Amino acid sequence: MLTRVPLRAAIGVATTLLASSLAPAARADDASPWQRDGHSAVRLLAGSRSGAVLLGGIAFQLQPGWKTYWRTPGDSGVPPRFDFSKSENVEAVTVMWPAPLKFDDGAGGHSIGYRDQVVLPLRIVAKAADKPVTLRAEINYAVCEKLCIPVEASAELGFNSVASTEDANLRAALDTVPKPANIGDPNPLTIRDVRRDGPKNVVVDVVAPADARKVNLFVEGPTPDWSLPIPAPVEPSPPGVKRFSFELDGLPPGAKPDGAALKFTLVAPEKSYEFNTNLE
Repeated sequence: MLTRVPLRAAIGVATTLLASSLAPAARADDASPWQRDGHSAVRLLAGSRSGAVLLGGIAFQLQPGWKTYWRTPGDSGVPPRFDFSKSENVEAVTVMWPAPLKFDDGAGGHSIGYRDQVVLPLRIVAKAADKPVTLRAEINYAVCEKLCIPVEASAELGFNSVASTEDANLRAALDTVPKPANIGDPNPLTIRDVRRDGPKNVVVDVVAPADARKVNLFVEGPTPDWSLPIPAPVEPSPPGVKRFSFELDGLPPGAKPDGAALKFTLVAPEKSYEFNTNLE
């Protein structure tokens, strides 16, 4: 099972750091040992063992001032990559992504990611519900302050607990993952409309709470090799609406925007949603 996300932008590399020996033995604990480099640490978390579908997580800790990236990194940066193919009794692993933050990248653009600490929940499907499950992960990510440093780590963890001590942490992480929604839903935070404005521009109207300055919108194309820009706020916006726009740049060679399946992630301080639509 290989979860792939694209490498999109060149990054300044100060050095390559490897996380200690990167080969810990499997443990019966609910979390694997931290794999540390100079600016971050990563480990696996295991939820309670019940049935064929398990909840796990990848936990990151970052030093103050450092960040790592979302599945789409923005104008600069590199997203994490995960390989679970060496796991035992695991049919599939789905990585879920908490709502990200937007950062100035120091070069006039913005990157998308996380700071301080974050847990990426994992949905793990066992091949056989009555047999032991061991999750093994090869984790490649970048940590950035002014320059970006690539990190490689390996972690291994068995799912053994009937009542895991990490269940509360994993449930809290799940609560930060954007919820599915439909364009036009009557929520206090929602996308009202997505439309073309000429051949290359797309306009998105968002209904947002009173402090709309803290609302961010991100867009992804139908495949990982689409590199669409971060939607920018449009001022002035109509009353009761926060308007965003972006250009249809960063398409892979030969790709056409007409009818393309786009995913929008709408993020506010306390709520976040994901919307899917086909571009007309």
